[in-house]
This record gives sequence, C-alpha cells and structure tokens, in this order.
Amino acid sequence: MRAGLNGCLNALPNNLQKGVLFKAKRYVDQANTPLPDRLQDYNFLHRHAVSQIFSDSFVAQIDTAKPLQSLRNAYQRPVDASSLNRMMVMDWKTTLHDNDLVKVNKMCEMAGVDVQYPLLDRDIIDLSCRIPSALKLKGQQLRWFYKQAMRDFLPEQIINKSKHGFGLPFGIWLKDHQPLKQLAYDSISSLKQRGYFRAEFLDHAIQMHQSIHAAYYGELIWVLMMLELWLQGKKR
Repeated sequence: MRAGLNGCLNALPNNLQKGVLFKAKRYVDQANTPLPDRLQDYNFLHRHAVSQIFSDSFVAQIDTAKPLQSLRNAYQRPVDASSLNRMMVMDWKTTLHDNDLVKVNKMCEMAGVDVQYPLLDRDIIDLSCRIPSALKLKGQQLRWFYKQAMRDFLPEQIINKSKHGFGLPFGIWLKDHQPLKQLAYDSISSLKQRGYFRAEFLDHAIQMHQSIHAAYYGELIWVLMMLELWLQGKKR
C-alpha cells in the first residue's frame, strides 16, 4: 500500500508536491526504507551523492558502503531480538562505544578526572537485556520504564523534566563571532588543498552557511574545520 501511495504522490505535478504533500511523500519514502538504513535518512552524507562531495581520487581509495554496512552489522548482531533491542545494541556500539565514551574518556583523562558509568555496569546491562521490549516503551513515551524504576529514588522534578539535547549552536556562533568564522573559513580553505573534498562542495557549504541555513550547515562547517585542525595537529 505504501508503494502505491508513493506512486500516486510522485505522479502529481511538481507544483503540488510541496508543503503537506511533500512531507507525506517523505514519510512514505522513510516508511519504505528498512531499518537500520531508515535511521540515517537525515545524515548529511546520505542526502548528497558521494561524487558531489568527495574527489574521484579519494572515493577510489575507500569503501563508501562500509559505514552503513557497519550499522547493519550491529543491528543484525542480536539473535531473535525485537527491532527496539536491535536499535539499542546498535546505539551501544555506534553512539556509546565508538563516540560518546571515547570523547568523555579522553577529555577526562587529559583533565586528570576519573570518570565512572554506573548505568553501564555489567549487571545493569544484563538486566536491561532481560526486560521485555513491550515494557521499555509506553506508546511514544521515551524512557518510561527507567522513569518508573527511578520514581521513588530521584526527585519528581528530575523524573518529569523535559529532555534537553547536548547540541551546541555552532552555526550561529560561526556566523556571529568573526574570529571563529575566520578560523573556520581559513581551515576549509586549507582543506581544499588536501584532495579529499571537491572545492565546489566546500565553497557551497560556506555559501549556504552564510545564507539562511546557518544552523544546519554550521555543524558541517564545524566538522570540516575540526578535521583540518586535526590534520594539521598530526604533523606537529
């Protein structure tokens, strides 16, 4: 049925495939994409052709399918698991093990701080694997089971506190703070000389950041800047 609906939406004139209809088409496209690929729908690198971002010589040296295949492997690793538990295992591997814990451990080590992760204790992890998936979510209420388990332990204002992300407004900072903007743009200019990215893609990223898309493209600018600064630091 989804495929038929998608065909009907695609058959509409271009001027009608906007607004609500555009969102409906996006929803159908996402629904037709299997997990875990669907989770990467908003990934910048998945919304642009590789040939538009990277140079031909660089693409020839890498396996462009490997990042997504790595996610698929993590997702398929559990045996006879629900989609929820598969996503949790993938999250443990890619978000915690490969990303968040690396950053926290390294920064705390540099600051001489000993960091512990009580919720990653093996007994708690094993317990979480025994809890039925149906109990981990209640409708669309995230962390419902955890909140119920902690209700007599944590204060009510913490239990019912709305979620706050850890993201920082890099795009706005880069647009409004001239020294930081100069550092970012100079770094990207140096990055052009390394042969990894197409110069026109880097120019486009800066152009879009300077326009109304400062917040969205600001994160990309930040990543490119940090990549170049890291590459420069490796030579020292």
